[in-house]
Amino acid sequence: MSAANETIRGTAPAALISAPGSGSGKSLITAALARLHRNAGRTVRVFKFGPDYLDPMVLETASGGPVYQLHPWMTGMSECRWRLARAAAEADLVLVEGAMGLFDGDPSSADLAAATGLPVVPVIDASGMAQTFAAVAQGLAYYRNDIKLSAVIANRVGSAGHGRMLADALPEALPLLGAVPRNEALNIPDRHLGLVQANEITDLDERLDRAAEVLAEAGLDQLPAEVELAAEPPPEPPRLLEGKRIAIARDAAFAFIYRANRDLLAAMGAELIEFSPLVDTELPACDALWLPGGYPELHAAQLSANSAMHEALRAFHAADRPILAECGGLMYCMDELLDDEERLHAMPGLLPGRAIMAGKLTGLGLQSLTLSDGELRGHTFHHSRLETDREPVARTTRNRTGTEGEAVYRSRNLVASYYHAWFPSAPELVAQLFLGTAQELDHA
Repeated sequence: MSAANETIRGTAPAALISAPGSGSGKSLITAALARLHRNAGRTVRVFKFGPDYLDPMVLETASGGPVYQLHPWMTGMSECRWRLARAAAEADLVLVEGAMGLFDGDPSSADLAAATGLPVVPVIDASGMAQTFAAVAQGLAYYRNDIKLSAVIANRVGSAGHGRMLADALPEALPLLGAVPRNEALNIPDRHLGLVQANEITDLDERLDRAAEVLAEAGLDQLPAEVELAAEPPPEPPRLLEGKRIAIARDAAFAFIYRANRDLLAAMGAELIEFSPLVDTELPACDALWLPGGYPELHAAQLSANSAMHEALRAFHAADRPILAECGGLMYCMDELLDDEERLHAMPGLLPGRAIMAGKLTGLGLQSLTLSDGELRGHTFHHSRLETDREPVARTTRNRTGTEGEAVYRSRNLVASYYHAWFPSAPELVAQLFLGTAQELDHA
């Protein structure tokens, strides 16, 4: 890492890939662009705006590099600037995939573009549109005067003639970067929380290579304009976890892990070890456990059948060792899990009650947990609910409304919630959770 006060500067072609709204195809266009330029021999760095675990998995496969989240509130604007400047100093191309529509959310993808000077390239679903395509593009371009649209991508175009019609309708100052035809290579399966995990798509590399070829044929192989970026590096975190071994559940059921969270734990001195609640029969030697989010409901039968792991977790819990459980990890800690087909599965039972798949979205949005040692920022996104008689020891706060958010439960040194935390937002508080010293979260 750079010296504490050394400014990082970089210049590289860069763009924020956005859209008028969700479903326009920007995720796969961003991934295909990354693969296209990677295949051309360029070093590509990609970021994802906002809280998201699934898109970054695909973007990492596409680009061959790590993908970090950028969000002015959750990660902080100073971290956004630092990560972008460092990427511009190291890479031949920097891409940021936006979230939802360009101006949606508070803060929005447009806010990041305005604060950093990133040019915006919107992906507009052109199916069913002719000249109205230009009206949508110009609406995005002129809605705010503090961002700049450098070009537009038309997606799901019906024919070459359709693409020419769209290009002709645009003003000279807002060119069409490319007209991407409908193509199966630009589709990836999804499920209730978004795209399926990248490692579940056995032919993902082949799909991305085909998608890259489609974009090249559509004229999207040119680089965006260069952007100069500069920022101060963040301070080194305190070494509060020196010598501690933290075991992280990671397999098909538990995979919602931000790279920045792992980086912070390691920077604070922790040794990180992975294990699988699906197949391992015992825990690795460790001082603390992290049970992150994921899809325990899709693997409930296998999780339930692994009684040896249940026993190991119960023994660890009974010994008052620290455990942090987030969302899917919380569901796994309950007595039982009722899946989407109303089949009941026994879980380790570190908390009383049942996790029930609700068949609809039951929690969504940016939230934070504030204690004396910091404001731990993050988000919630789940399709299940709990039935439990355990009273929460705290609640998060919704960023948008300031009202109470997710319940935080504690049992011995287990701290569990549906809330997903962004660890770098409050390093001291995170260290307390893994040391078992978060005294403000009273024992239940």
